[in-house]
Amino acid sequence: MKTKYITKKRLFIAILIAMVALLVLCSCDSGEVSQQEIAQSCIRIHIRANSNGDSDQTVKLAVRDNITAYLETALMDCSDKKQAAAVLEREKGNLIRIADATLAENGFKYKSSIRLDNEYFPARYYDGYEFPEGNYDAVVINLGSGSGDNWWCVAFPPLCFVPDTQDGEKIVYKSWIKEMLDKIFG
Repeated sequence: MKTKYITKKRLFIAILIAMVALLVLCSCDSGEVSQQEIAQSCIRIHIRANSNGDSDQTVKLAVRDNITAYLETALMDCSDKKQAAAVLEREKGNLIRIADATLAENGFKYKSSIRLDNEYFPARYYDGYEFPEGNYDAVVINLGSGSGDNWWCVAFPPLCFVPDTQDGEKIVYKSWIKEMLDKIFG
């Protein structure tokens, strides 16, 4: 009889210790996702204008429109960052052709360059999501010298490829993109 009492007592103490440990572990997790976790989940895209002059900034947006239209289809079947990075690497030549053609159509003599890199970016907010400062994988397209202000977005998951309606309201699809973003940002 005494042995059963001691066993029950030990079981109660073990359960109590486990519950306290679980409480401590749960309270340590603030629910916030770290910059490193966000960076490991996405690939940014930056299109840097030749300068901050009005015409260079305007053509940057034309390049943006043509590049994002192309990438919307090119990245459509990617289900993870590794696949997206492979597609972006494979499509670099096409992206340069699109950017250069857009520049030429708008009367610019300078060309574009592209690189896939991991580089530091300051904190930015896009469409309700915070991208803390830190290092991110990115496809960077420089127009001419690339010394002007840039347009940026997230190429994967394809945050910048969600179209706007005529009145400017974002269309939000129930899809793996939304689910992935919610998972990344909580």
